[in-house]
Amino acid sequence: FDPVGLLLGGQLGDLLDQWDIPIVKPVGGHAIFLDAKRFYPQVPQSAFPGQTLAAELYLDSGLRAMERGVVSAGRDPETGDHRYPKLELTRLTIPRRVYTQSHIDYVAEAVIGVAGLREQLRGYRIVKAPAVLRHFTALFEPLAASATMLTMMKSASAPADA
Repeated sequence: FDPVGLLLGGQLGDLLDQWDIPIVKPVGGHAIFLDAKRFYPQVPQSAFPGQTLAAELYLDSGLRAMERGVVSAGRDPETGDHRYPKLELTRLTIPRRVYTQSHIDYVAEAVIGVAGLREQLRGYRIVKAPAVLRHFTALFEPLAASATMLTMMKSASAPADA
């Protein structure tokens, strides 16, 4: 039992909820599950909304998150088709003994920042994946430039102040 983890997990859930970030409730003590289907309603499951959110969080802020949806569900061994689970989630795990309030605030700010650019995204596609456990080592690319990459390109092309 980790009372600090429960407290901070609840605080993170409250912060995200205040910003209308779609999360699974009730919030647990060890993780927050972002509802990627509702986060990216324009991204079909075939374009991996959970993986899209995990990738954008990493590109934007270095946050490591885990997709729990189509990619994790794998393919049907008989047909080779993707399995489409009812839920499409992105898990933000709260590690034991290494978090502080500033960590929780940073995570909330990162998710809120990515949410501000979410309409621009169309999802990702698998470029290369092993036959089994693809969620660990698959290679993805955005269907269009990622929101984070668009922002970085816009900043890089802005004229320097004289």
